[in-house]
Amino acid sequence: MSFKFTITKKLAGRLGRAGSIETSHGIIETPAFITVGTKATVKSLNSDQIKDIGIQCVLANTYHLYLQPGDEIVKKAGGLHKFMNWQGPMMTDSGGFQVFSLGVAFGKGITKMTKGKELLLPESRPDDEGLAKLVKIDHDGVMFRSHLDGSAHYFTPEKSIDIQHNLGADIIFAFDECTSPTESVHYQSEALDRTHRWAKKSLEHHLKLSAEGSEKSLPPKVLVPALFGIVQGGRHEHLRKESAQYLADLKVDGVGFDGFGIGGSFEKEDMGTAVAWANEILPENKPRHLLGIGEPEDLFQGVENGVDTFDCVAPTRNGRTGTVYTSAGKKHIENACYADDFSPIEKDCRCYTCQNYTCAYINHLFHAKEMLAGTLASIHNLHFVTHLVAGMRQAILNNTFEAYKKGFFDIYRN
Repeated sequence: MSFKFTITKKLAGRLGRAGSIETSHGIIETPAFITVGTKATVKSLNSDQIKDIGIQCVLANTYHLYLQPGDEIVKKAGGLHKFMNWQGPMMTDSGGFQVFSLGVAFGKGITKMTKGKELLLPESRPDDEGLAKLVKIDHDGVMFRSHLDGSAHYFTPEKSIDIQHNLGADIIFAFDECTSPTESVHYQSEALDRTHRWAKKSLEHHLKLSAEGSEKSLPPKVLVPALFGIVQGGRHEHLRKESAQYLADLKVDGVGFDGFGIGGSFEKEDMGTAVAWANEILPENKPRHLLGIGEPEDLFQGVENGVDTFDCVAPTRNGRTGTVYTSAGKKHIENACYADDFSPIEKDCRCYTCQNYTCAYINHLFHAKEMLAGTLASIHNLHFVTHLVAGMRQAILNNTFEAYKKGFFDIYRN
């Protein structure tokens, strides 16, 4: 395994830091935004476009790749890097989020983020109560039905690690249960016990496979990945701290996790506080990844509270639906006011889209339902978020983080 985390500089008076994560496929300079390539593709973009944006790392989805094309196919192809022609670092999630999205959240639109005390829910639909949940959780794992054909499958921690070893990413995650923000503290506690039990089993199986050698357990020429444990506990301080302490202390034959993910649900206004609960306890010398958070205002909270990497589908999902980021807030590029706007999305943006196309052209593409619309908007959004976080890194190194943050929020409107 080629994996090393180095802290270059700490943010004065806060938990934040600038550093680097060394992997067998390159270095991730942190803090960094990790783009999501769910099915071994960042939707509508090829690998050269991803690289040109400045993206350092891609995260793929264990659940989706297990179902299609199958992790054994990816292994035969030589692993994810070769399969999708991406030479940089890669991560794979554990499949635990699908416990949430196909279970209590299925058909409800419940997200990982709440706003104040209100859930971010769409208007309810008459058929919501009739939707069958696609998962069933027990002591050892999760039975789920494929969203593709309804076939039944059973994930255990060992199964998740098997799949991720087959996929061959540089960083993989322990199997966990991502709980809904609607669940009671009693259920959150029960789920946390499962997550901790599954974390130990994930670590045990990962070390077993690693000891067997890469020829047997990994795609050809893929080195042993680093394994991250996942902190859960919902919005409850005592559970978050309990989880962070358990995972920090967990060892199998003297070996612990290489890093940590912070998962689950948060309240938007105090997400930074919930992240800090965990990061004040987790080992300082190991990297921390915040799962599924990527809106600009949330990234600042994460960085100053000790997060090193983030992943989120928001930039590409927003891009495909016509919402683009700017320093002054989001634009809905399909709006009529942009039909004859011959300026770029953002004047000083150096992305490929803004250097070559106008709002009017992109507005036209969306209304004409051309595929290029989503590509151009996604390129811009990924560039915006990637370079926003890169700017945070540089600000930490330059001792100007507070000024950088203030300058951003002086004009940004969510």
